[in-house]
Amino acid sequence: MSAEYDVIVVGGGIAGFSAALYTARQRLKTLVITKDIGGQLNMTTLVENYPAILKTSGPELVARVRQQAELFGAEVIFDEVVDIQKEGNVFRVRTYGGDEYASLAVILAFGKTPRELGVPGEARLKNKGVSYCTICDASFFKGQDIALVSWGDLAREPATILSTTSNKFYWIFPSDKPIYDDEFLSNVLNAGKAVLVPNSEVVEIKGNNKVEAIAVKNRKTGETQEFKVAAVFIEVGYVTKTDFVKHLVRLNERGEIIADWEGKTATPGLFAAGDVVAYPYKQAVIAAAQGVAAALSATAYVLQAKGKKVYSLTDWRAEKIK
Repeated sequence: MSAEYDVIVVGGGIAGFSAALYTARQRLKTLVITKDIGGQLNMTTLVENYPAILKTSGPELVARVRQQAELFGAEVIFDEVVDIQKEGNVFRVRTYGGDEYASLAVILAFGKTPRELGVPGEARLKNKGVSYCTICDASFFKGQDIALVSWGDLAREPATILSTTSNKFYWIFPSDKPIYDDEFLSNVLNAGKAVLVPNSEVVEIKGNNKVEAIAVKNRKTGETQEFKVAAVFIEVGYVTKTDFVKHLVRLNERGEIIADWEGKTATPGLFAAGDVVAYPYKQAVIAAAQGVAAALSATAYVLQAKGKKVYSLTDWRAEKIK
């Protein structure tokens, strides 16, 4: 099987896009596969400790790095990687959507995976109206009725986006209020698009080939009602989800991937970076640096796989490569 890409990056957070920036800048054909953009940085409304940037938000920081990576030619696909196999010198990467891609190297930078609701219909309708990234997919459902399952600071960005893109959105949350910021909540409600559904939880997502409706249960009364919607945006946090690569890497007791300081894992050509790595300090700048280290290691690996002799590989000056 031939390789379609030089490098596939799994994950669209700060580590993943930092890695993609560096591999793409080294003129390697790079693909990023991710369920969302930003990962856990979507939970961070204010970043003041990232070097050279006085103040920004988590989503904006990742968006800037994504833009840089794409300017150098990196491609981005929104899907979930469910299986990786190595055949000879080539990795086969299969997604939930049924697509398969091949590359010479893979960088695992998916951090923690968006948490799922685990309700009937959710898995079957992924990418068919069930989304875990409002900023990625809201434009596909412009002017339609939508459901948002989110609360707390995680809900700030999706609620803001749906206040401008949807016809209306049912905001479903398990408590009396979706967020304890009265000014923010007032601004969202004044936009006239949000329909609050408090003390509630989604118990089923319905539809044949696409989302058509959701069943919502009131946690206090036990009553269930149905809302007709074109999509369900689920933004309820993140979990470590590494079972699909456990045959290729070593994991610690928390399910994190063990990698060395160069980003190398137990399988040659497979690298890891960011919050998915067994490293105690979970900071954006550290994740970005690990992404860069993994990218440079992957670049050297790919060049060698292509029969080139690499004397040295840095990104800030040209090095002789035969």
